Amino acid sequence: MFYYDVLCYCCKKTFKIYEGSLKYKQAKERKVKFFCCEDCADKIRLETILNFMHGINRF
Repeated sequence: MFYYDVLCYCCKKTFKIYEGSLKYKQAKERKVKFFCCEDCADKIRLETILNFMHGINRF
């Protein structure tokens, strides 16, 4: 199985993206230059949802 080692732009750790995933396709075609690992993506997603809910509760 093929993979790329890429650097997470949030935590600066190296992680692997495997063939068949969207990130692999983007890395191969170099459409996206910045990648984040699954842990950082989950943290970003959770923080976004919490900020959105906090904004709704203000009204």
